[in-house]
Amino acid sequence: MTQKTVLVVDDEADIRESLRDALDDEGYAVFVASNGKEALALLPALARPCAVILDIIMPVMSGTEFYEAMLATPTLADIPVLMSTSDPSRAPGRVPVMKKPIDLDRLLAAVAALFLIPMV
Repeated sequence: MTQKTVLVVDDEADIRESLRDALDDEGYAVFVASNGKEALALLPALARPCAVILDIIMPVMSGTEFYEAMLATPTLADIPVLMSTSDPSRAPGRVPVMKKPIDLDRLLAAVAALFLIPMV
């Protein structure tokens, strides 16, 4: 069985590291990026299946800008995304949202559910 890969994109180092540790403990291969631009450069090299946990409000490239860039790239458009934010009203309506502060058990369940989505 292939290890499932998760990319955590958040500008807050404490959140990135906490999520990395929790997801690693659950058996995921975890990669991190501090903004959308960094994540966009990293994403094409990651193994599939893959999911992204994406903060919305970040410097350099916001989560929304990153998500729109993913949708515009055919090889990335089908990757499941879970947005995390303190302001859910800023999230696109077509993606699941986890309100900050993040409930770790809910997040782990939501990430597991992302991998149930069939990828094209």
